Amino acid sequence: MKKIVATGTFDILHPGHVYFLSESKKLGDELWVIVSREKNVRHKPKPIVSEEQRLKMIQSLKCVDHAILGDQNDMYKPIAEIDPDIITLGFNQYFSEDKLVNEMRSRGIRAEVVRIGAYTGSEFTSSTKIIDEAVRRRKNDAEQK
Repeated sequence: MKKIVATGTFDILHPGHVYFLSESKKLGDELWVIVSREKNVRHKPKPIVSEEQRLKMIQSLKCVDHAILGDQNDMYKPIAEIDPDIITLGFNQYFSEDKLVNEMRSRGIRAEVVRIGAYTGSEFTSSTKIIDEAVRRRKNDAEQK
């Protein structure tokens, strides 16, 4: 059985997330998704949606076999426990693939790293774009009243 691991924040679930996870699932038999803990999100604004709610949303997707919250202190701990064959990265996940592979190898994790391309099927393919557009529309609505 070929296990795939995908990770992410998954704040405000959108078609880009579904594409990333669906494409990840195509690479193996079992898709595990690790949802980032709020305290570990440092490369962008903190999520709006709670980690428990983000986890439930990911668990509800048909392509996802298992979804868990990440470890509070060591992002590699659940990866080592799952022991995947492949780890997928989204096109906009800011991991150095070489650094990720080197760190995994130092911990005995032999997974291949595959970067999934961008989804281009709709305008709103990032949580930031959705938030920005919602704010813009609400502001315009308020100004027109």
